[in-house]
Amino acid sequence: MIELLWPWMLPLAPLPLLARRLLPPANSQEPALRAPFFQSWEVLSSDSQRRRSTFPGSLLIWLIWLLLVTAAARPMWIGEAIELPNSGRDLMMAVDISGSMETDDMEVNGNRVSRWEAVRQLGADFIDQRRGDRLGLILFGSNAYVQSPLSFDGATVRQFLLDARIGFAGQETAIGDAIGLAVKRLRERPAENRVLILLSDGEDTASSVQPLQAARLAADLGIRIYTIGIGADKMTVPGLFGSSFGSRQVNPSRGLDEATLNEIAQLTGGRYFRARNPADLASIYAVVDDLEPIEVEKANYRPRKALGYLPLGAALIISFAIAVGRLRGMKPWRFGRLEETS
Repeated sequence: MIELLWPWMLPLAPLPLLARRLLPPANSQEPALRAPFFQSWEVLSSDSQRRRSTFPGSLLIWLIWLLLVTAAARPMWIGEAIELPNSGRDLMMAVDISGSMETDDMEVNGNRVSRWEAVRQLGADFIDQRRGDRLGLILFGSNAYVQSPLSFDGATVRQFLLDARIGFAGQETAIGDAIGLAVKRLRERPAENRVLILLSDGEDTASSVQPLQAARLAADLGIRIYTIGIGADKMTVPGLFGSSFGSRQVNPSRGLDEATLNEIAQLTGGRYFRARNPADLASIYAVVDDLEPIEVEKANYRPRKALGYLPLGAALIISFAIAVGRLRGMKPWRFGRLEETS
């Protein structure tokens, strides 16, 4: 269905005709100029005047004007109503993209992958399952940034997560700043519906606000924080030339501050989860999905698309056609005088 947002522009259609009929002709008092090629210009002017007075030419000029008036009325295509499930949840995800997330201690189908690769793939799946929620994305390293504000457009939030790269926000970890930024974004939303999922593999090393201080502020505002510590407990480091000779077992998660992440969750009424592999992370997302259930309340919206460019484009094409048609009726200047076609 096509609607006009500004239908009151349509009465302007007869404006040029009214102006021509009602306004007096211009009375120019400018002095005459001596033109050396007056006769050539007179012939050209009279020929142009004859063309302008012809029926097809005047009809095209009027058509251009009507197209411009139509574009000014802002035509809009409005689609059929679409039913959208709306849970009313405001869910922010804060994801660590510091340098340590490059650690290859996750195993998928027998292949070792980085923590970040596992997080972004499983996080994208989690976002897909949260249709109807307002989702937002914060990325943090040395600094915290809102990559996507709260929105029902989960597909865009998902793409932002997939496009993020390690090091975009620096190599350190600012957990407290990420929580503070999430609080700033969530505090204006309705109470009882504010949720933050914070995922990190380290300890706070770069925040201007202490993580527990930011967590207390979140608790005062009724924001629940679910924290996830990611990283394997052990990893085999290959020995000489990548062989098993001289290999050793190390703990790649020795820098993970589980105590702080656990306290953040407890202060805000959330929970702390430990993800040692992609399977753990997937099950954690499923638990969070149960803790923050999607309600069945429905919301309707109609897709809209502006169509003003169509009459504008048609008017431009017709204008070019008229200009080309008139230019074909005369030749360019040659040796200081205007030549005319017969």
